[in-house]
Amino acid sequence: MNIDIMTLFPEYVDMILSESIIGRARNNGRLSIKTYNIRDWSEDKHRRVDDAPYGGGKGMLMAAPPIYRCHEAIKKIRGYAESSKVKTIYMSPKGEKFTQKSASSLANEEGIIILCGHYEGVDERIIEEIVDLEISIGDFVLTGGELPACIVADCVGRLCDGVLSDPECFEKESFSVSDGLLEYPQYTRPYEFHGKTVPEELVSGHHGNIEKWRREKALEITLQRRPDLVKKNPSGN
Repeated sequence: MNIDIMTLFPEYVDMILSESIIGRARNNGRLSIKTYNIRDWSEDKHRRVDDAPYGGGKGMLMAAPPIYRCHEAIKKIRGYAESSKVKTIYMSPKGEKFTQKSASSLANEEGIIILCGHYEGVDERIIEEIVDLEISIGDFVLTGGELPACIVADCVGRLCDGVLSDPECFEKESFSVSDGLLEYPQYTRPYEFHGKTVPEELVSGHHGNIEKWRREKALEITLQRRPDLVKKNPSGN
């Protein structure tokens, strides 16, 4: 899968996405993640990409032309045709909430292009021109779209073929299972730690009892921490 990120801070994004599982997937060719400095497509001699907003107000706004030229360059570099399954995403607190379901849908695309805003955001016309989807990672505001973009890239990337060693690694995680419950508690060696032992069901070797215990604990944790998830999925009761 191709993930392309348009940003003013490519080194920052690359640093985050060059580590651990995603970093290994990039190195072994399972994922192709590229970053692009929007300033490289500025025609200003000082490489400026922002200007004051019409109508007044504090702060600066990212201008449309450099972003558009950067986006066109990415499509050319990747060789995308008009029919290619590619989504352009703008990270924005005004966007729809990013969920595991969103990630699963995006993982089926040929590629995604992510635009990271900065300052007071971007000219609305570039959103209308190139953006397919505005995404928010929560009800809060950050200094830029780089961290949210990394979150989306990580979440989507790990769902792609060959990135994780076994699909079961994500199939039974919180928000991933069909009933939408949070994940059950997990344990490893040693059997006893600070006087606390592993639940007997998990060491019984009885697969039916293990699954029953996991299901009950998943429901219990979900009811305690995210009862809204149970209301959305009545089958979880």
